[in-house]
Amino acid sequence: MRTAVSGASSQAPWLPLRASVRQVTRTGGFVAESTLLPCRALLRKATMPALSYGRQPETARSWFDTPAGQAVLASESAAMTRLLSGRPALPWAWFGLSAATAPITSDGRGVTLVRDGGGFSGSLRCSLPLPLASEALGVVLLQHVVDGDDDIDGLLDECARVLIPGGMLWLAALNPWTPYRLRWTGSGLRARAPGQWQAALRGAGFATDSLSLQWVGPRWRPDEPTQAGVAASDRLRAAFVLTAGKRAHALVPPTPLRQLRWHAGGALRRDSAARTREDCR
Repeated sequence: MRTAVSGASSQAPWLPLRASVRQVTRTGGFVAESTLLPCRALLRKATMPALSYGRQPETARSWFDTPAGQAVLASESAAMTRLLSGRPALPWAWFGLSAATAPITSDGRGVTLVRDGGGFSGSLRCSLPLPLASEALGVVLLQHVVDGDDDIDGLLDECARVLIPGGMLWLAALNPWTPYRLRWTGSGLRARAPGQWQAALRGAGFATDSLSLQWVGPRWRPDEPTQAGVAASDRLRAAFVLTAGKRAHALVPPTPLRQLRWHAGGALRRDSAARTREDCR
């Protein structure tokens, strides 16, 4: 039994993977079938589960193919572009749906992964855990990729792992308080409140004390002018965007060695003084 991870496409020539790598489970080794890309190989030799890429029905996420769903996706494009333009030198990854359009940057440092059954396809085909090195990305974008899932912790944990300290996670999700939800009722999509996402992000290691929240999308009509905002009236919009940074752990300086010697010497002097008093008695 073998697990194959296909290499980078022309859309992401920088992608730190071999062009074709197969994991042979009997020997536990890798068999390389082509040369390395002009980049440092960062493929983790982690256990990759066997994948089945047969097309599975995704009735819940297919709602985004409708005009109502397309209006929501279109309202989020500008926010993604602004975030990526503010960090032009850092590699990034986008996780989205087949109905969505991935952001495009001129430097080609982006990985685009589309939800495909239980895994992802696009720049590479994989499932969790992601075959990317830890702390390799500056920005990760999640565009409604888990709105139909019950378990969101696994993907958030992987996002925190591949982000550099201080890296940004951009997350777009459906708004459970909008009247627009009547348009996706019965589709199988699940809308979570911002507080639920905040708790999940905190558990994954993101700094939620500086979390940014913005409401996006139409309020009711798919063809209405879509804007974004943070006012009370904007809470009725179809979706919201959360931006959170990966928590950077502060370095604790070691205790000075001189202080340790002082404590040890003080203890010896106290013991010596106690023995002297006992001898005098």
